[in-house]
Amino acid sequence: MTAGTSSSLRPANPAGPSADVGQVRLFGRDLPWWAAILGLYAASRVLTTGLMLVLYLLAGAFHWEGGSPQAHPTFLGFAGTWDASYYRRIVEHGYPATLPTDAAGDVQQNEWAFLPLYPLVVRGLMAATGLGFAPAGVLVAVLCGAVAALVLYRLVAARVGPVSGLWAAAFFCFGPLSFVLQIAYAESMFFVLLFGGLWAIMARRYWTVIPLGVAAAFTRPGELALPLTLGIIFVIRSLLARREGEEFGARDRVAMLVAGAVTAVAGLAWPLVAATVTGTPGAYVETELSWWTGFIGRVAFVPLTPWFLFTWRYASVAGALLVVAVIAGYAWLLNRPSVRALGTEVVAYASSYALYLFAVFLPQQSLFRLLMPLAPLAGAPGLTHNVRARRIVLIAGIALQPVALVLLWFIGYP
Repeated sequence: MTAGTSSSLRPANPAGPSADVGQVRLFGRDLPWWAAILGLYAASRVLTTGLMLVLYLLAGAFHWEGGSPQAHPTFLGFAGTWDASYYRRIVEHGYPATLPTDAAGDVQQNEWAFLPLYPLVVRGLMAATGLGFAPAGVLVAVLCGAVAALVLYRLVAARVGPVSGLWAAAFFCFGPLSFVLQIAYAESMFFVLLFGGLWAIMARRYWTVIPLGVAAAFTRPGELALPLTLGIIFVIRSLLARREGEEFGARDRVAMLVAGAVTAVAGLAWPLVAATVTGTPGAYVETELSWWTGFIGRVAFVPLTPWFLFTWRYASVAGALLVVAVIAGYAWLLNRPSVRALGTEVVAYASSYALYLFAVFLPQQSLFRLLMPLAPLAGAPGLTHNVRARRIVLIAGIALQPVALVLLWFIGYP
């Protein structure tokens, strides 16, 4: 398959491409797809664990703050630091009934910024096995990371074939931020649910989107990309049915509308839960804004403004122009024939998730981690079928892992 794969923007045929996605050629051998992906994932975890272990030991030798053996006597404890401490508190004590505030009455950082499904699963594993929080949290993350890589392969391969699926999974497993797949964070679980929801949309199994989307809505912010994707696909299928006579039956229409409504309500539910439990309207939003104060001070939340607020704060007009350039560049990327070959569903999903990030997220260092759900775009045939380009991307991903670990673990936080 070449980069000239069909670029028509229409919903994918649920039957998938004619290529056999069940077999993958890796290192000169034909392997079952799941064996190849799990092998890549295992190799990537060995590499990343080695890098993290080296940095952990260096932190002890040079007395670095935030990651040294003095601060965290075990390596697993080191993997359960930063925001994982909030998950630990949720596991051990639940969510606070009263929001913590500073002397000025402003809400401080607290557990309500972190959704409950991941700590609930970790707590269940702890109860079943007797493990502590750090090993249980890391184990859940690692296992979910493996499943996420498998689902990513299937959804990319189902549209553009096994070569692209394999390389998309490889970039995901060996990428600069892939250490988040094995720390006590909810990211891995969120990837499974979000990729699974996208795969279900591509396969036109719209009822399946409901449990995946609802679970994602209580794992990490960003699940609203799924109902928005459903809405875009609904409009496109309706237009194609009207103009070209393509089949779009009542069953699919009902399933899409119900799935979109349920997952949208789920995606908006957590702020209501936080407000109800704490008795503070806006409890969730105020909690999220407490993470912004170190960058832009106290501000009111207005959708679609955070990127401009941040860049204007540090670069004035040039910063605002940079945001416009990024938006234009991303729109150009999504319109490239190679990306369009991934299908309407992937393009709609990538647009929806990016819109979520732009609408509500302040683009500080966590942005790099939050871009990982866009991993399906790395399956574009223009990249995955270009031998030189894919090697450069893979090598760069591996080379940037220690850089990301130093910058986002020891100097900042992921």
